[in-house]
Amino acid sequence: MHTHEYERIRGVLADAEEPLTAREILALLEETEGIDSPHRVATVLGRWAKRGEVDVIVGRPYRYELST
Repeated sequence: MHTHEYERIRGVLADAEEPLTAREILALLEETEGIDSPHRVATVLGRWAKRGEVDVIVGRPYRYELST
């Protein structure tokens, strides 16, 4: 389930002091990470949110944080 992508995104969220948008997460990822769009970030995080690993803060735009 795209664990490699999630681990890279998770690292960004773990360092964040507040919930981030998919676009903000993408901007903080290294260019070599292979994740090339905010949509991809949101897709990966949406899947992990269903597992209870990520909290999605519904709004415009959605924001994401690690579940506690």
